[in-house]
Amino acid sequence: MHKRQQKPDILHREVVAKSRLFQIEQVHLRFANQQERVYERMKGHNRGAVMVVPVHNDQLLLGSEYAAGTDNYELGFPKGLIDPGETALEAANRELQEEIGYGSRKLTHLKELSLAPGYFASKMQIFLAQDLYESRLEGDEPEPIQLVHWELSRWQELLSEPDFSESRSVSALFLAMKQLTLN
Repeated sequence: MHKRQQKPDILHREVVAKSRLFQIEQVHLRFANQQERVYERMKGHNRGAVMVVPVHNDQLLLGSEYAAGTDNYELGFPKGLIDPGETALEAANRELQEEIGYGSRKLTHLKELSLAPGYFASKMQIFLAQDLYESRLEGDEPEPIQLVHWELSRWQELLSEPDFSESRSVSALFLAMKQLTLN
């Protein structure tokens, strides 16, 4: 294991922009070698988020959902924020039911991922969902998410799909396949 470096001292922080979802914060830092720098980072609500790789009847269950950032329909796994008072496990099962109409009796935590840690403080918990059952909860999506069944044995072909490009979904797929081969 590598030796952790001493974190820089925070000299000053200030919010320089704010939206409904994010704050942009300037952070003035002094490093151990006395160099000073100003960084900007986006701060969310720090509730955390989940992404779930559902496996049912030897198939991966994905959703096709509009993504405003890419102005395209993206293929990916159910995901969402952890609600106040909710655990990551509870959020994972809720998101499954809201987005693809299934609940899970067996959720396995795979890993915590960061998204662009140089600029974004948010963390995402990745889960594998097995032993699924039909169950639908009302979500907050503006339109129904199209459910896509993908044969588990063809998982590597999913990587060639142009609309399966979100780095978190790709990472989650590899983590899930690693876990499934261990079982």
